[in-house]
Amino acid sequence: MWVTQIYAVRDTQDKEAFAELFSHFAPRVKSFLMKSGASHDVAEECAQDVMATLWRKAHMFDPAKASVSTWIFTIARNRRIDMLRKQRRPEPEDLPWGPEAEPDQADAMALQEETDQLGQALAQLPEKQRTLIEKAYFGDLSHSEIAAETGLPLGTIKSRIRLALERLRHAMK
Repeated sequence: MWVTQIYAVRDTQDKEAFAELFSHFAPRVKSFLMKSGASHDVAEECAQDVMATLWRKAHMFDPAKASVSTWIFTIARNRRIDMLRKQRRPEPEDLPWGPEAEPDQADAMALQEETDQLGQALAQLPEKQRTLIEKAYFGDLSHSEIAAETGLPLGTIKSRIRLALERLRHAMK
């Protein structure tokens, strides 16, 4: 039933069809968001944003992939996640300014000792594991990029890195 309205919005920007979708789904989306922990105001704002997204992106709806309600509630879920992430970001005035304080001598010594211990632990790893750890952590490559570079299967890369990290954890205790 709702597919027809989505297509009308998509094809002719039909305001009546959108109004039907809005009157049916907006309260349900708002309720869904409030049940997931959003405040009334946040849920209201997010529901409005979801419905505006429906208006702008009706062309992206594919009935072969999901029902209209599933598509709309997926948009709502994603908007809620975006809002939570935005709330967790520090505001610029909360960020520290100026140079960081120098670590005290004891912290610097402890950090140097840990660095030396890690270097020794890395040197004791088997060559195949050490090479992959270096590519992943010092070369900043993803597992897929390492697989493409080395020609090794992705599963092998993940297994070797996991084993190497376990050995390093054990050595650092």
